[in-house]
Amino acid sequence: MTRRAPNHWLKQYLPTSLFGRALLIIMLPIAIMQGLVVWIFFNAHWQTVTATLSDSVAADIAVAIELYKQAPDKEHLARLDQLMRPQMKISVVYDDQNRLPTTTRKAFFSNLDKTLGRALTRNLDNKFWFDTTRYPHYIDIRVLVGDKVLKFVVPRERVFAPTGFIFVFWLFMATILLSLVSLIFIKNQAKPIVELAEAAENFGKGRPLGRFKPSGAREVRQAGHAFLEMQARIARHLEQRTALLAGVSHDLRTPLTRLKLHLAMEEDTAETRAARQDIEDMEMMLEHYLDFARDSANEDRQMCDLQALLGEITKNCSDQVNLQCKGDLNLDIRKSAMRRALENLIGNACTYAEKVRIEAKRTGRHIVIAIDDDGPGIPPSQRSDALKPFVRLDPARNQNIKGVGLGLSISSDIIQAHGGTLTLEDSPLGGLRCLVILPL
Repeated sequence: MTRRAPNHWLKQYLPTSLFGRALLIIMLPIAIMQGLVVWIFFNAHWQTVTATLSDSVAADIAVAIELYKQAPDKEHLARLDQLMRPQMKISVVYDDQNRLPTTTRKAFFSNLDKTLGRALTRNLDNKFWFDTTRYPHYIDIRVLVGDKVLKFVVPRERVFAPTGFIFVFWLFMATILLSLVSLIFIKNQAKPIVELAEAAENFGKGRPLGRFKPSGAREVRQAGHAFLEMQARIARHLEQRTALLAGVSHDLRTPLTRLKLHLAMEEDTAETRAARQDIEDMEMMLEHYLDFARDSANEDRQMCDLQALLGEITKNCSDQVNLQCKGDLNLDIRKSAMRRALENLIGNACTYAEKVRIEAKRTGRHIVIAIDDDGPGIPPSQRSDALKPFVRLDPARNQNIKGVGLGLSISSDIIQAHGGTLTLEDSPLGGLRCLVILPL
């Protein structure tokens, strides 16, 4: 039983792309730093300044209440208002309702209410009520003095420092600016890697690389040059393999032709017929060798309707084959190579089975072709070997009785060159299923 890493649950929430991870690596420290700066600012500087301003306002209100108590009448209150309004920027009047409200509304920044409440509690002995949300630019403070309620209207900037919001605003704008710069930088760094991945995918599917050119950071350019060198080595290997087998085939054809002429002039006996058959088998083997080694990459790709192609292949055995096609089966392929691959698979099924069913359909970003038969099938333990070159299965089912064991191998190579896969499975008909999956 394998144990999961302690942080396995966290990985499912992390981005999977290089762009997302690089952005997270850059932006997460910036966000943490900005958050710490804002927290330290509000809990140290801004809160200290706000507490000082609140204490100053509370002290002015306490002085005004003491002066009002010396002559608690309307005329004295009016003189206090005229004195405090220009100097302290505080207005004081009688509350028309002459009672303290019972409902309270909290501000968005609750620290302001807490700081002001503590300041008023320290400086006033009377009951009070305040509201920091009623007016956008003022704070409403009401104090019970004797049987009257005094209403103090204080400018908001006298209670807390408005520059704190400006600081947060510019900090937020700086974060946005850094994010935009990071997005542009990371995108430019990730683009060459995406281009390299697309070039590798095209190469794996046998498509041209287009205008791919190594670019980006030094390590990315190094990977791009290594990929191009690998492509060149693979191309040289395929050319050498094809040239080698073509040379062998050419060299053997001459003595085989002489042998055929020599046997043609001999008497028609059992021995000469057997010799002629051996020569024909050798020629057929050479053709299979060339088919296996032939580099189909030189063939141009073209849009092809697989439904029409399958119909052409199964035309001669339509009584034995049940062909079913669904959806749009147009695909950019090398038509001759794909025809050879499908002919091998369908030909094997028709040779070893009485009933063959072919289903071709489009599912998502793939075209799936299932070739089912009711023949003897291939044991699961031998299916991986069946796709290897020069392997002949014995005795139940042999994909190439007169050949050298290259039928399935050739088909598998061609399908893989198109970026697809060929797998052998159990068929619902009781025999073998050849499942071909081709990407769009």
